[in-house]
Amino acid sequence: MNARSFAVVPAAYVYLRHEDRVLLQLRQNTGFMDGRWAAAIAGHVELGETALATACREAVEELGIMLHPGALTPVTAMQRTDGTADPREQRVDWFFTARVWDGRPTIKEPLKCADLAWFRLTDLPDLVPPHERLVLDGLASGRLSVFTSYGY
Repeated sequence: MNARSFAVVPAAYVYLRHEDRVLLQLRQNTGFMDGRWAAAIAGHVELGETALATACREAVEELGIMLHPGALTPVTAMQRTDGTADPREQRVDWFFTARVWDGRPTIKEPLKCADLAWFRLTDLPDLVPPHERLVLDGLASGRLSVFTSYGY
């Protein structure tokens, strides 16, 4: 690998939707965006796994619910960076929404999640990760591009 090479860290995010509301989690003890309200379902894509499979796996792990791949609506793919040369900060995120799932969302990882709450897309908390705010604002306005970028 030469000095200009980098690795891309892939992740999948799912926003559960009910009418004009979205379910968010209050992050804690993760070392990333703690104290902020973020997607209730999110995680890194594992080796050999698709973004859809990641979304479904994380739904079980984080909320104890079952998502069916056909019930997931892709909303944007985001390429993002924190603006540094750190290869771990070259990321691609797939964002989905879901309006149908099996089970009742509950906190399954209490060490990482302090709370779950439903918020209107037009009345989100102030502390949302900036790259997620971009997506949530796009969902609220109905003007979200299929491809987005953040940090460039």
